[in-house]
Amino acid sequence: MNPTPFRRVFVGLGVFLLVCLLAFLGYVREGWSAGDAVYMVVITIFGVGYGEVQPVQTPSLRTLTILVIVFGYGAAVYAVGGFIQVLIDGELQSAFRSRKMSQGIASLRNHTILCGYGRMGMIVAEELKQLEHPFLILDESESRVAQAQAAGYLAMVGSATEEESLKKAGIEHARSIATMLPDDALNAFVCVTVRDLNKSVEIISRGESLHVEKRLRRCGADHVVMAAAISAKRTTQLIAQPTAASLLASNGSTRDLRDELSTIGLQMEELQIGATSHLANRTLGEIEVRGNRGFLIVAVRGAGGNIDMNPSGDRKLSAGDRVIVVGHRDDIAALCQAHTLKRQRMTYRGATLS
Repeated sequence: MNPTPFRRVFVGLGVFLLVCLLAFLGYVREGWSAGDAVYMVVITIFGVGYGEVQPVQTPSLRTLTILVIVFGYGAAVYAVGGFIQVLIDGELQSAFRSRKMSQGIASLRNHTILCGYGRMGMIVAEELKQLEHPFLILDESESRVAQAQAAGYLAMVGSATEEESLKKAGIEHARSIATMLPDDALNAFVCVTVRDLNKSVEIISRGESLHVEKRLRRCGADHVVMAAAISAKRTTQLIAQPTAASLLASNGSTRDLRDELSTIGLQMEELQIGATSHLANRTLGEIEVRGNRGFLIVAVRGAGGNIDMNPSGDRKLSAGDRVIVVGHRDDIAALCQAHTLKRQRMTYRGATLS
């Protein structure tokens, strides 16, 4: 097995130092002073060509000098060769990576340009990778780009506020661009620049301030993601409707289901069956058929804490059960009216039907 370049460097240096030490001891043993021995070792190994400080006439001195020349010079060449190989391999690998990256970027079509590989950018990149959606990370920081490349992502160094960087990222062929920069002004500038380069590209912009959404939309953003607002809504869900929030969190593919439902006019509600509720001791099939409303019971959590996903129609409800209902707001309210129920104020335990 061929040694690695670094191993060649270390082995060569080790042999070289060992030869120097043995040669030094050999000349000292022949009666030379320490200074003369060091000088002789140096001019012999490096072939400077100066005359010997003392005559080399005895067979032992000549043999020692020959061995110093052969092994010392050979060890030096071996170490230098390993060092050069390290440099060449590093440059070649860097060139190959750069060429491969350039080819990958040039071949992108209908992809997403992700501007910024910070905290939000990392999460978005991971999600896009799971969805097998083509994307490119664009960031000014070389260290973050190297981190993204180490994670297996296609990434390049560049500023999303510069037209040249966006063109290199393939903005003309991109389907969408997500600017995840932590500065609202920079995100707005990116939106304006991108819209000028590609009129049809879909722009998703991050927003930090609550009042900046309209400005970002005026700058060309199609969608504005308010990170603080999403976190606040998630916290509220955990406080007000812990069962529904836990249900969504337990299934990675549906953790954003609530937001997706809201875009089509639906909502998810968590309702608790009270002790006096008319829904107690009734089956789900009976409720859905007789209610004849546009809602769907997607899960039931028993009083003991076990969750029944996609329950069958003969599942009977009991007092203390909690049902996760998906439907229009008016239809869910009609469900309560159809069973002569009234909805109570939302508490930390969720909505209560009594």
